[in-house]
Amino acid sequence: MKTKNMLIIAIVAIVVVIGATSVVSAGLFDFFGSNLDGQEVNLAAAASLKNAYDQKLIPMFQEKYPGVKVTPTYASSGDLQSQIENGLQADVFMSAANKQMNKLAEEGLVDNKTNVQLLENKVVLIVPKDSNANITSFEDLKKVNGTIAIGDPESVPAGQYAKEAMTNLGVWNDTQSKLSLGTDVTAVLNQVAQGSADCGIVYSTDAKSNDGVKVVCEAPDGALKTPVIYPVAQLNNTKHPDAAKAFMDFLQTKEAKDVFVEYGFTIHDTK
Repeated sequence: MKTKNMLIIAIVAIVVVIGATSVVSAGLFDFFGSNLDGQEVNLAAAASLKNAYDQKLIPMFQEKYPGVKVTPTYASSGDLQSQIENGLQADVFMSAANKQMNKLAEEGLVDNKTNVQLLENKVVLIVPKDSNANITSFEDLKKVNGTIAIGDPESVPAGQYAKEAMTNLGVWNDTQSKLSLGTDVTAVLNQVAQGSADCGIVYSTDAKSNDGVKVVCEAPDGALKTPVIYPVAQLNNTKHPDAAKAFMDFLQTKEAKDVFVEYGFTIHDTK
């Protein structure tokens, strides 16, 4: 009887082990080999990220996940915020400032647990490449007789940073009549490159992407109270959570970060 009971116990133990192994194996398969084919990632990203995404990052991700389609929408972060609030079907949002991201999180539209403070940028003063204007600093904006292009501070983070820098450096009040407000940072860049503006304020990465402009200077220390941070997060109403997570994870890999650095961004150190 004792031998029979031991045999039964051994058989039960084997069955349990096999069952547990199957469950764990299935779980590991789902985790590492989940099939994302047919899914998509609708990306809402600040206009200043367009070149990095279109030229390198999206092709790299789609090569890694050939069954996933990434569809980007680029605009100013404020415009994207409004679009998301009004029903834009986005899975991942990458803003050029925390203001828009935080607002969407407060409204329950962004999964703030996934919020990553990923990148930093610099604010620079630019002029047309062939300009002979005597503009060497932000203080010289007082002497400009023509047009100064900046993003609209009401909706464009680059414009908000430009206004903050100009205010802290004491030139904002003297330049009101000279300002041309762009709908996003790319519009500002194009105004200066085409010569329709005497100078403009954009991100360092934007200036680097256009041969039609040259950088006069960076916003000096103290001009901005906070660094120019680019946060990225998943949307709560994503229809493709697995693909969105895969994309978020990809953006935090060394290969993706190296691309951002190549395009002039700095990786934000959260330590």
